Amino acid sequence: MSTDTERIEEGTETSVLEMWEDWYHIPVVGVVMLFMFWVRTQAYDNFVTEDGSPALAGVDSWYHWRTVEWTAENYPWTMPYEVWTSFPTGRYVGQFGTLFDQLIVTAAMIVGLGDPSTETLYTVALLAVPAMAALVAIPVFFIGRRLGGTIGGIVSVLLLALVPGQFLHRTNVGSLQHHVGEVLFMAIAVLAMMVALRAAEREQPIYELVVDKDWDTLRRPAIYSALAGVALSLYIWVWPPGVVLIGILAVFFTVQLCFDYVRNVSPDHVAFVGAVSLGLTALITALLIEEPGTSTTSFGYLQPASAALVAAGCLFMAWFARQWNAHEIDRQYYPAAIAGLLGATFAVMWLVLPDLFSTIVSNLTRRVIPFGATATDLTIQEAQPPGDFTEFVVNEFGMAFYTMLAGLVLLVARPFLGREYRTEYTLIVVWSLFLISMAATQVRFSYYLVLAVVTVNAVFVADLVSLFDLDLRENIDSLREIEGYQVLVLLMVVLLLFAPLLPPVAADGTASWEQADGAQPSGDSVVWEGSNEWLAENTPEPGNWGGAGYEDELEYHGTYEYPDGGDYDYPPGSYGVISWWDYGHLITTQAERIPHSNPFQSNARSSSAFFTAESEDRSELILDAVAAGASPDDHTNEELEQMIAEGDELDEEIRYVMIDYQMAGDKFPAMATWTDPGPNYYMTAEDYQPGQPIEEDEVGEIFGDIPYHETTLSNLYFDDADGMENYRLVHENAEAGSVVYASYAQIDDGEVVHFDEMGQPVSPAEGEPAVAVNEQIPFETYQQLEENDDIVVFDARTAAAVKTYERVEGATLEGSIDGDVDDIEDATVTAAVQLDAGEREPFIYTQDAELEDDGSFEMTVPYATDDELGVEDGYTDSSVDAIEEYVVSAVVPSDDGMATYEGETAVPETAVVEGETVDVTLEEAEAPEEIEAEADDDADIVDDSDDLESELEDDDIEDEPGDTADETGAEAEG
Repeated sequence: MSTDTERIEEGTETSVLEMWEDWYHIPVVGVVMLFMFWVRTQAYDNFVTEDGSPALAGVDSWYHWRTVEWTAENYPWTMPYEVWTSFPTGRYVGQFGTLFDQLIVTAAMIVGLGDPSTETLYTVALLAVPAMAALVAIPVFFIGRRLGGTIGGIVSVLLLALVPGQFLHRTNVGSLQHHVGEVLFMAIAVLAMMVALRAAEREQPIYELVVDKDWDTLRRPAIYSALAGVALSLYIWVWPPGVVLIGILAVFFTVQLCFDYVRNVSPDHVAFVGAVSLGLTALITALLIEEPGTSTTSFGYLQPASAALVAAGCLFMAWFARQWNAHEIDRQYYPAAIAGLLGATFAVMWLVLPDLFSTIVSNLTRRVIPFGATATDLTIQEAQPPGDFTEFVVNEFGMAFYTMLAGLVLLVARPFLGREYRTEYTLIVVWSLFLISMAATQVRFSYYLVLAVVTVNAVFVADLVSLFDLDLRENIDSLREIEGYQVLVLLMVVLLLFAPLLPPVAADGTASWEQADGAQPSGDSVVWEGSNEWLAENTPEPGNWGGAGYEDELEYHGTYEYPDGGDYDYPPGSYGVISWWDYGHLITTQAERIPHSNPFQSNARSSSAFFTAESEDRSELILDAVAAGASPDDHTNEELEQMIAEGDELDEEIRYVMIDYQMAGDKFPAMATWTDPGPNYYMTAEDYQPGQPIEEDEVGEIFGDIPYHETTLSNLYFDDADGMENYRLVHENAEAGSVVYASYAQIDDGEVVHFDEMGQPVSPAEGEPAVAVNEQIPFETYQQLEENDDIVVFDARTAAAVKTYERVEGATLEGSIDGDVDDIEDATVTAAVQLDAGEREPFIYTQDAELEDDGSFEMTVPYATDDELGVEDGYTDSSVDAIEEYVVSAVVPSDDGMATYEGETAVPETAVVEGETVDVTLEEAEAPEEIEAEADDDADIVDDSDDLESELEDDDIEDEPGDTADETGAEAEG
């Protein structure tokens, strides 16, 4: 009995051990997925506010929240056309509102039993991204297992869970962006293609089997190829620019078909997979077409056309190989012939389909090849190439990047080592090389490169393990045969792959769970929230400007079909908000107002032209040209006037201007890059040459008169529109704090250096000084600069974090001097009004005009002295109020020397918004000396800006308002 029991126990132990050996990877992968989800949800509470309002990381996350909300209201459809951005045309937003958003809303529909609340929708949206990131582990494991066995698959998912960098950053809670969907569905598509290629390699489908309808042989490769086509289509459905994977597959099929034919293997096998999978992709993506054209960011003609071309190319190459055989030409020349035909094809495309050709070339140079990016591309931080690629990849992946390179070498070397080489290996090599190139082109694409790094390391680890020449499944006792040096090799491999990603080897805060725990809402969204909330509550709804009453035609969750001609016809009473494109999505979602430019980079040039205009006349011409449907960027004033005359007369205009501290400071060079003459012009002194001797007391005179100070942006942000006719300050975001700006120079032997092409101070050589103009700095830094004897601070001031201006017609003050005046040549009249902006000290707006020979004058002012109109009337409820009436004065020659004339007048709100005339009469008043003394006293009371330190101590100063873990640059997919 005891012997039988022992036998039963032995059999049970063996069975359990075998079961563990067969299935142990499942609990391991499950634990890794739970770990990945936990890591990415640690900061969940940071994105849940008390009032239930969204708090998201990165500006693109806000627009995905917009598309998620819209899809929930119109389920299961996604937004066909967006009219709440890109004023005055609207735009199609193809890469937003895709399968990614539909999956999130579908999950919310299930959780919310068909009618999810906003809170439920937001919770699901927050958790969906970490959940998708965890799901990436599944295809990664199977790819790794195909390359390096089960141990290779486990190594792949462990690396995936531990790597920091872009993949972690873009899949953390609060990062509601399609990047995680891209990675997940690309991994699925590559895995599906690997399986299809292996099935074809085994079943060997050829043309004759198709003709004979031998479905028994064709069934497996046909089914797997079709599934690969579906997976590829889903990836493109998540992200239309995923057409890049079609390009990668085109290169793979070209290389593999040539390789097969040269080594006397029928190219029909691989061509069958390419024709079926890409042919099905062409059909599915053709059903997704929403916008005509070849834009990569839209569901248009490019995706199905590209897939169809690759499918046809596979068939052609297989047919061409048969013709090559029929003519008994040496196989070695086949690749050269294919290369020549490809060159001819692109030449024909360049001649016949120039738009398609330019799209392909543009996307190659901007996304795939690490050279050829435009200057405007480089203004997007995440679209810039890494400064030091070797340092960059170590920060992203540790040493796993270099072991991946070793794995690629091992894959390529397999035929030369007499080992089995599969077609899917070529796919992995080509795919990995493209992902490396993409990451070297734009820093953000390292979230794709993570797939290649973690999966190809399966090859590296598996090949090293094979040095043991052991089959642990058959003989556990063989572990005793491991030599000491083999243990050391294994230990070194583990340390090489995992130690740089784990404390204490990893620097403090660089481990994946430490980075994820510090995730915060976007700093921009925090700073702008107060201003956007004010805009939503104190301005009329779009469609109701001036009480037009068309607000019902612009529902926030309404459906708008793609317009004929591509431009939406806005109803009367519509209006736009102009700011820099970084903030467009925040204006749409937080304020529910319509921005002119946005992170799609639409209208970036016209916004740049407006903010860099060096006169109010030009800035007005630019906005009038925008309203007329023109694209005013680098045109002269005369050209703009012609555009306006030839354009459409529209009632809709840009009514509000929003500026923040970054636009006035660090972002200005990027803004100025979009239009001529470029940032260097605005930030350098006209009369100064690098190396020119200069005295300390000349610094302010030379560098304080740079063109930057004449720009519309500077006049609005720093000067409160003083002297401007059509712009008035209506709100300051005091809650976000103020920012210190300083211009300073270090003088060394009377030399200073110039600025580079981006308008940034050139890094000085040893002993060479630097100049900084309008640099935003902490208050402590300003104090240190003032105390440094070697540094001359020639300008310093503060301003609120965000300012909002209204564009108005302006009231015309018209009048004359009451009395006889003999000589008024060169005399001026000045209107002044004291204004209260709330949190800061009152400030004075002034406007000047020349007196005519008859003593008459005319000037336009933008501020009213009453608030008789408000939101209910279709106008603005300004938070900046006049303290008293306008004081209008003039000093002119008289028989007794000089005579002062003065008058006061109220300016109604109706006169400001409708451009009405207000009459003013000036009567002789006190002596000019007394007036001047009183004015000086008033200035001392209301403006102590000369004493900057005192002003800063009184204000709520922040170095960078709302500075939290912001996204790496504003993203422009496109």
